[in-house]
Amino acid sequence: MKIQAAVSHGVGEQLKIEEVELAEPGADEVLIKIVATGVCHTDAESINGRGAPFPAVLGHEGAGIVEKVGSGVTSIQSGDHVVLSYAYCGECGQCLTGHQNLCERTVELNFGGKSRDGSNRIHQHDQSVSTFFGQSSFATYSVANKNNIVKVDKDVDLALLGPLGCGIQTGSGTVFNTLSPEPGTSIAIYGGGAVGLSAVMAAKIIGLKNIIVIDLHQNRLDLAMELGATHALNGKEVDVVEEIKKITGGGVHYAIETTGATPVIIQSIHALRVSGTVAIVGMGGNVQLNFTNDILMEGKKVMGAVQGDSVPQLHIPKLIQYYKEGKFPFDKLVKFYDFEDINTAFEESKTGVTLKPVVRIAKSI
Repeated sequence: MKIQAAVSHGVGEQLKIEEVELAEPGADEVLIKIVATGVCHTDAESINGRGAPFPAVLGHEGAGIVEKVGSGVTSIQSGDHVVLSYAYCGECGQCLTGHQNLCERTVELNFGGKSRDGSNRIHQHDQSVSTFFGQSSFATYSVANKNNIVKVDKDVDLALLGPLGCGIQTGSGTVFNTLSPEPGTSIAIYGGGAVGLSAVMAAKIIGLKNIIVIDLHQNRLDLAMELGATHALNGKEVDVVEEIKKITGGGVHYAIETTGATPVIIQSIHALRVSGTVAIVGMGGNVQLNFTNDILMEGKKVMGAVQGDSVPQLHIPKLIQYYKEGKFPFDKLVKFYDFEDINTAFEESKTGVTLKPVVRIAKSI
């Protein structure tokens, strides 16, 4: 079928909304009419050449309505409202032990550009176009494997729900699943973007004593306080490590680092208390540490966190329930854009004008 999609043709090039051909879903796949899709930092990284091969249709925080299901799909039916998340095989040792986020085929299935069977579902002028995260939801329609799909309640605005599939899942899941902090403990969250503020809301739900957010922008720090932070530190104005140790009496039990900036990663380690743990979420580079002094002698733990160690089919409905109860107001992070303004959404995300851009694709819904 012919659809409209935002096609990424080369490194650094703006997306172009063009006609492409989308193949029919296979036995284990579903055809979804996309209502809206979140814009994530990972999409921007792919535009910069660190993702699926070009040309590609990006988008990996899709939300839409099921139009057709393959013969092997039994838990989803036409008319269901769904959120799309990351791709996983469901068969490897990681998947079978509940760690789908660390699927042994993660790179292949999410960044390799092809569907699970090795073929391409999207073509343009007889040329194969890469799929992204097994969904490519910057398009009017998407074909995705059943593993990508999370059925959601119909009584919540579907256009709002797409970001739950990656960024918001990552931030909240890193608190709920990766760190699992005890009520009454302390956490420092480095970066007040959508991932970091999702972590703030999760920490408030658990009931942490100190929820400390560090950022360089006052508007983000103000919103962090509104969402549940107990302290907001501007990294340009204070000695972050000193302030955290003063607030907590020696350092935080837990930390989440979302920026990927080397100096901030080092801060996040230095501001831990003895035996504290930091989960690294941001995509960063080389970091030089004195392993004995910074890690070993105080028994600190530094760990990577991918997708918040979340099983989307379990985690996303939980977040929606918290939202309905008023405990997880992630709508305060979102700004909507029309499909034709998708490049503006990317630019305003990059400059910090918008925390979580969401592109409306089906305007009539």
